[in-house]
Formats: sequence, C-alpha cells, structure tokens
Amino acid sequence: MTIKLWHCDGARSLRPLWTLEEMGLDYELIKMKFPPRFMHDGYTDINPIGTVPFFTDDRAGKDLIVQMTESSGICHYLVDTYGPTPLQVNSDQFEYGDYLNWLYRSDATFTFPQTLVFRYTVLESEENRNPQIVNDYTRWFFSRLRSLETALCDKEFLVGDRFTIADIAVGYALTLAESLDLSCEFKDNVSNYFSRLKKRDAYQRALAL
Repeated sequence: MTIKLWHCDGARSLRPLWTLEEMGLDYELIKMKFPPRFMHDGYTDINPIGTVPFFTDDRAGKDLIVQMTESSGICHYLVDTYGPTPLQVNSDQFEYGDYLNWLYRSDATFTFPQTLVFRYTVLESEENRNPQIVNDYTRWFFSRLRSLETALCDKEFLVGDRFTIADIAVGYALTLAESLDLSCEFKDNVSNYFSRLKKRDAYQRALAL
C-alpha cells in the first residue's frame, strides 16, 4: 500500500500533510516548486487541473487507485479510511454538522479570498497587480473571520472539545494569512488558537518537510 502526496511549501497541501503526520501514517512525499503546473515538468499529465495538492492511494489495488485534489477532502478521506482516530467526528455524533461546516468553511470562506490577495500581491507582474482587489478581499477575509473569533470564545478547539481535522483545515487558512502578513490583525481568540495549533509537533514536522 502506498499513499503519495504532491506538495508545495505554503500551499493547501499542508492540510493533508499535517493530517498524515498527526496520524503517523506512512506516505511518499513529492515536493515541487509553486506553481507546479509551470515549475514541475509533467505535473499536468499526473493532475490535469494543475493544482496542489494531488493525492493517490492504492490500498484497494494497483488498478483501483484513489486520486484526489481537494485538501480538506483528502483530510476527510484519511481519517475515515485509516481511522478510528481522535481527529475525526463520526456521523452519529451531535457535533458532526459543525465538523463538516468548519472543514468546508476553511477553504470556501477563509482560504478563497486570500488566494486573490496572494495572486495580486505576489504572483502577478507589477503592472498587473491590483490594490483594489487586494483591499476588497482582505476586508472580505476579516469579515468572515469574525465567525471564528466568536466560535473560540469559550473553547480551545472548534469541535467536540478536542483537536480534529477541522482545526487542521482552518489552521492552514491562518497559516496562509500569516504568510501574507495578515495575522497581525487577528483578534485575541483567533491569535491564541493559532498559537496553540503552531505548537503541535505534527504541524512543525509538516512545515519542516
């Protein structure tokens, strides 16, 4: 059985990489420069949409290889397939709805606006950078982040009084914000929460890989 993860520093692939490290699973890591569709020869032959992460698992056999591209979905797959693990919340538990909501909010609501900030401050050439887009989507990110500040007012982690992949998924969004120099605007609850996440051994190992 071989799990493979294609990864770039700073990319959404940190989510499944962190999950793999938390779970202590064996895997093969393929590191690439960002953006991989331009910087890694043959990557679009492997992953036609050219995004990162790309993940495969051949546990069902060499002719039945699971292929995935969505970072939070890969985390979900890992805990459901290779659990049981404290990182998951099961569908028969009351907190399951919150668990799924934070998993998907982490990308659609918290990460998406930052990708536009990243594009128009880092990726685009000087003449194509757009301060209006950067400002608008920075404000969008912080307006949505209020929900996280409120959710953390009386707890250390998001769901079930324990660390789960919901925290990993949201934690990446906060890591991205830090890389974009946005973390200085975090409110107290979010700032303290992010500090707790960054102290985890598996997070530090994933960043070091």
